[in-house]
Amino acid sequence: MTASAPRHIPVLGREAVALLNPHEGGIYVDATFGAGGYSRAILDTAGTQIVGIDRDRAAIAGGFDLVGRSSGRLTLVEDRFSNLADICAAHGFPSVDGVVMDVGVSSMQLDEAARGFSFRNDGPLDMRMGHDGPTAADVIAKASEADLANIIYIFGEERHSRGVARAIVAARKEAAITTTRALADIVAKVVWSKPGEIHPATRTFQALRIFVNQELDELHLALAAAERVLKPGGRLVVVSFHSLEDRIVKNFLTERARAGGGSRHQPEIAQLAPSFVIQTKRPVTAGEAEISANPRARSAKLRAAMRTDAPAHAAASLPAWPTLDDVMRGG
Repeated sequence: MTASAPRHIPVLGREAVALLNPHEGGIYVDATFGAGGYSRAILDTAGTQIVGIDRDRAAIAGGFDLVGRSSGRLTLVEDRFSNLADICAAHGFPSVDGVVMDVGVSSMQLDEAARGFSFRNDGPLDMRMGHDGPTAADVIAKASEADLANIIYIFGEERHSRGVARAIVAARKEAAITTTRALADIVAKVVWSKPGEIHPATRTFQALRIFVNQELDELHLALAAAERVLKPGGRLVVVSFHSLEDRIVKNFLTERARAGGGSRHQPEIAQLAPSFVIQTKRPVTAGEAEISANPRARSAKLRAAMRTDAPAHAAASLPAWPTLDDVMRGG
């Protein structure tokens, strides 16, 4: 590594890497490579090797220079982070010393109007983190009013979800909704906000982005995959940016950190040994200086845990919420 590499510091990046605690010769997974901030910091520890994963082809392409300067210590893979255990095995790392995840949309994706993640600049209503599958415009065009209301309520926590869904269905009868500004204008006619509050379309856009990318299912699967691949003593560090993500991480770690399985109703079920020891009793949050420099840090929460030598628990079933396949089939 050269000392002249441009530095990108992720939200709570220093705290995340400190809890990851990279050591010489360790193997790590940067499960959401993005601009490579975590990978750069980990590579500062001699002899570390990293598997960097991102479903966004632009992020992978942007990391090629870092790969070249890493002397073979960084491998980049274009894939979903839910597949991290299989990815590691395929690259000769069946077990690793640490996994770090920064969950959700990246600043780079938000800032590029052509990606369609934000209503701040008009662009095509895309929202895909990868380059396959239905776009947000496809969902808006295909989903029933009931499905739209459920998506916006569950994944956006928008209490006006029924009104927003009704307005979308009425508008699409007049013309296809294909741009971010068109959708934001439709939502703004239904959801009102006071000066200083978030834009009326914020929750609807969040919901569609999460739904199009199956982000919460991906997070559930990625956490279980990290549990399977981490060595005893290995660290799992997750930074999330809204309550839905943080709740999933908190519940996963809480369940894995306690012995369970039996109860007074079914005492014959074998008790499961804890597979993690939680390192952050409360989530780590950003300080005022970081929030001032990057307002997005205000909502960030970091949780971390250390893997025990107990076997991985069986992965739980995914929640029974709307799925992309069902909605696009009209079922």
